[in-house]
Amino acid sequence: MSSTADPLAPLGALPGVQDAVDSVRKAVDQIYGHRIMRRRSSEVSAEAALRGARGSAALEGADWALEELRRRTDFGVEGEARTVGGALRATAEAGQLLDVWRQSPLRVLARLHLMVAGGATPDETVGRPRLAGETVTGPGLGLDLPEADEVATRLDGLTQLVVNGSESPALVLASVVHGELVTLRPFGSHNGLVARAAERVVLVGSGLDPKSICPAEAGHAELGRAAYERALGGYAAGTPEGMAEWIGHCGRAIGLGARETTAVCEAMQRGAA
Repeated sequence: MSSTADPLAPLGALPGVQDAVDSVRKAVDQIYGHRIMRRRSSEVSAEAALRGARGSAALEGADWALEELRRRTDFGVEGEARTVGGALRATAEAGQLLDVWRQSPLRVLARLHLMVAGGATPDETVGRPRLAGETVTGPGLGLDLPEADEVATRLDGLTQLVVNGSESPALVLASVVHGELVTLRPFGSHNGLVARAAERVVLVGSGLDPKSICPAEAGHAELGRAAYERALGGYAAGTPEGMAEWIGHCGRAIGLGARETTAVCEAMQRGAA
């Protein structure tokens, strides 16, 4: 990443990015203005968290019905159950890490990885970036795996970006955080779950979605794994067109998350939920 005052500034000028930012802002404002939010916002947030966790797990190959997530109390330590449980824990933890994120993003990422991987992988690899020669498990998303030294350098750049702050819209920053983490795969496992939880931290902490009611993870899942991989490929390529495509994709995911929560609010208003 660039050492300029705000390395994300050029991204906001890419074709279509401002339209995506405006669309997201409109979708978020609309759901926050729903009458249900005035008296049942905590219920809405809880339902959005559940749906977000479900979407994140689905992108990892554990596509469970919401009813199953509500029913289960034990998610085990392996297989799909472990993935779903990890997504639920990471989503719940994300809201508790906002202050730490602004000061030490790597501590937050370590905590999120502990939430999703603790007990499932060797203890010495949990919560720390992988070392040279260590393997990575989980979906490859068709992307080349960066070497450990590149991971360390880019994580440092990401840390500086978050700590120094950016005047770029929340959508742009959230997209870059998400894209970097999925592309780098800094941990030995569960990188997608960590990346999407970090995206949630940015969206909440930026003030765009302070009550965490617009689950981008659900939107990513709705757009589909193929579209997710295609857009990530654009981010990994680093071209202006690819970056714009990825930011637009993330914007559509947030919009779909807002739409899903709108449906939840409408159901609550009718007394159906």
